[in-house]
Amino acid sequence: MSHHPGIFKPLPAEHFRHPDEGGATNAETRLSRLPGYLTPNRWFFVRSHFDIPELDANDWRLTLTGDALSHEHVLSLADLERLPRVSVIRAIECAGNARASFARDFGTPAEGAQWGQGAVGVAEWSGVRLRDVLALAGVEEGAFHVLPEGLDSGRFARPLPIDKALADDTIIALAMNGEPLPIDHGFPARLVVSGWLGAASIKWLGRLEVSRQTLDTYWNTQDYTLAGPDYPAVGEADGIPITTMPVMSLVDLEDGARLLAGNTILRGRALSGEGQIVAVDCRLDDGTWQSATLHTPNIAGAWVCWSLDCQLDADRHVLQVRARDDRGHEQPEHVVWNDHGCLYNAITRIAFHAEDRSD
Repeated sequence: MSHHPGIFKPLPAEHFRHPDEGGATNAETRLSRLPGYLTPNRWFFVRSHFDIPELDANDWRLTLTGDALSHEHVLSLADLERLPRVSVIRAIECAGNARASFARDFGTPAEGAQWGQGAVGVAEWSGVRLRDVLALAGVEEGAFHVLPEGLDSGRFARPLPIDKALADDTIIALAMNGEPLPIDHGFPARLVVSGWLGAASIKWLGRLEVSRQTLDTYWNTQDYTLAGPDYPAVGEADGIPITTMPVMSLVDLEDGARLLAGNTILRGRALSGEGQIVAVDCRLDDGTWQSATLHTPNIAGAWVCWSLDCQLDADRHVLQVRARDDRGHEQPEHVVWNDHGCLYNAITRIAFHAEDRSD
């Protein structure tokens, strides 16, 4: 097995931008270019921590091990394909999505890649339930953590509590939007952990350890945590390990965009971890908050598309957007600083220009 230091798929500038760190392995989607509800595979954002493994599907194996299994078990891709097939439509969002907004709000950037709002996508993931796979090795009473590990050059790994691992919509995906997983997105098999940060959905899955003990790694103790002066350390972690993603709104419009003045439809998307969006409100400049129209589908754990009809004068405008989910969570006016720059979800603000048609 060899490893490749960059992204395989083409990254045309009209569909992607690169944050200013890790440009060889990170690329975010320009949401303004998305044509529909699902994010096409070729335009789905990429976040890889290490070099990408080039794997042969015929040689790939998944090892199940750990003291909370009745026996060790090794599976081929053919073994997985004999299990019941399931499909879920779910979002995968990097915990650092919108990190660049910390620099805007606090005057200094948080550590890490300076993502805009495009480190997120929604796809139909098809594969097998993780619990069906673990059952082949006999999960014993007292199992506490499942540690999935990738076959990338750094063996990225981050633990799941057993209840989340056994959930109906935690799957090992073998296909993405009806096609075999692209290599940048985890070929031949990856986890999809619904509603949690993208780092939990381990790509290029190669090993699953099931333990009666806590299985901590760097990626849930020293990164992908809420750490800083306002957050307490939890156990071995430098802060609070991140799990479920918060409510967030996105605008299908880039900061500084130029639109035509007059009757206009502004569009965007909203999502909330494991929840479902029930309302999106928009405020143009100093006007009142208005309810946006929510469109179907509206899938919990994925997102909903919204639109707002408005009249634009020829001028500079600022659009604010806030979303609310079915659990009562709403985007706050401000967020508290955290050192790793994760979970930014303050009210979304986009500035743009409207111009007369004759300009």
